[in-house]
Amino acid sequence: MGSRFVPAVLLVLLAVVHAQLWFGRGSISNVAELQERLIDQQAANAKAQAVNDRLAAEVADLKDGLEMVEEKARGELGMVKPNELFVQLTR
Repeated sequence: MGSRFVPAVLLVLLAVVHAQLWFGRGSISNVAELQERLIDQQAANAKAQAVNDRLAAEVADLKDGLEMVEEKARGELGMVKPNELFVQLTR
C-alpha cells in the first residue's frame, strides 16, 4: 500500500505545481501582464521626467532671464533700484 501511495502523492503535487505555473500568481500570463505594465510605467516615467526637465529649464531661464533684463535695463536705459546711486563713466 505504501509503494502505491508515494507516486500518487507525487503526481498530485506535480499537478498542483503545474496548475500554479499556468493559473497562479506567478503564472506565465501574469508575469507577461506585469512586464507589460512595467514597460507602460517606465514610458510614463520617462514622459514625466521629460516634463520635469523642461520645467526646470524654464525656471532656470526665467531666473537668468530676469538678471539679463535687469542688466540691460541698467546698462541701456540707466534704470536704478530705489536707494541706489547711478554713476556712469564715459571715456
